[in-house]
Amino acid sequence: MSKWEEKKLEDIIAVNPAVKLTKGESYPFIDIDRVESKNKSVTNFGERVFDGQGGSRFQDGDTLFSRITPCLENRKIAMAKISGSGTGFGSTEFYVFRNKNGLSDRDFVYYLVSSDWVVLPAINSMTGASGRQRADRRFIERLKIKFPDLPTQIRIAEILSAYDDLIENNNRRIDLLEKLAQDLYKEWFVRFRFPGHEKVKFVNGLPEGWSRENFRGNIKYITGKLDSNEMVVDGPYSFYTCAKTVYKTNTFCFDGECVLLGGNNATGDFSLFYANGKLNAYQRTYIVTPISDRLSCPYIYFVLKDYLQIFKTASTGAATKFLTKKMLDNFHIIIPLQELSDEYKRVATTLFNEMVNLQSKNQNLTRQRDMLLPRLMSGKLEV
Repeated sequence: MSKWEEKKLEDIIAVNPAVKLTKGESYPFIDIDRVESKNKSVTNFGERVFDGQGGSRFQDGDTLFSRITPCLENRKIAMAKISGSGTGFGSTEFYVFRNKNGLSDRDFVYYLVSSDWVVLPAINSMTGASGRQRADRRFIERLKIKFPDLPTQIRIAEILSAYDDLIENNNRRIDLLEKLAQDLYKEWFVRFRFPGHEKVKFVNGLPEGWSRENFRGNIKYITGKLDSNEMVVDGPYSFYTCAKTVYKTNTFCFDGECVLLGGNNATGDFSLFYANGKLNAYQRTYIVTPISDRLSCPYIYFVLKDYLQIFKTASTGAATKFLTKKMLDNFHIIIPLQELSDEYKRVATTLFNEMVNLQSKNQNLTRQRDMLLPRLMSGKLEV
């Protein structure tokens, strides 16, 4: 029988522990937008030279906890997985949690601070100006929580990690499938090395019969219907906002294949998704579909993906960057020949359908894990 004792969080877990970094050296850097809700690990990061200034510092296996609204409410919490030096730094808006040797398990720390036992009190502790409120560190450190003994912590973490390992494996497969579709897109429609290209005449930089046209008249984009506060915990339909995380809702406004493009973002890092089925979207998220029969949703997805950095530069707004329909109208898209477009659609749709299936499996795994988590963390489910 495991033993549970009430202790302060700071007695079992180190908060913002010291990490030594050398000024002028390059380290992995994790910004807050790299953390995706519901994903245990964050491995998608860049490199930056450490200038000795403020910011969070962490080592491999530490948990990064977004302290600012709305990131905390959206559960932007993840474990850092970094190689090389094993240390890194990141956004000033992270609290860093680390296990204490002999007292806590690092995977258990992640699951605990991701749970309602820590997140909800942290949200309630927020202070500051509207829209920039932050959780209070000392309040979190002094939270009284019932902790199990170390062997029980390890068993709980192993059960929950089995779900996250499957999710991460599926995510790797999704990334590989998207890369295969993107490589074929670039080979045929960017480098123009499509089947039979050796015999094709080029006119004004394009294969004969191809054209470069505006989005207007070739792509349709409608906006979603919901406000972001209408998402629910476990609705039947996917809800796409301008964030890079898919939420849930009880209603749908679109049924079919489409590409979803975020219409606003504080940093200009616009979100992009492919979907096929019943869904709803935020009022400033564009549901994009082809008008021209020589275009397909997978093709449009990669066209928009190539434009993301340009969108960031071209978008307007001070505090928030906006993409308007008028702006989108004037961007250009290459229209290939029907036969080649149909062949690409056939191949890419097969890959994208498998991606959608894997995403659905991940949603089910996430749901099962999230049902288990509170029961395990409260001791109601014996391990």
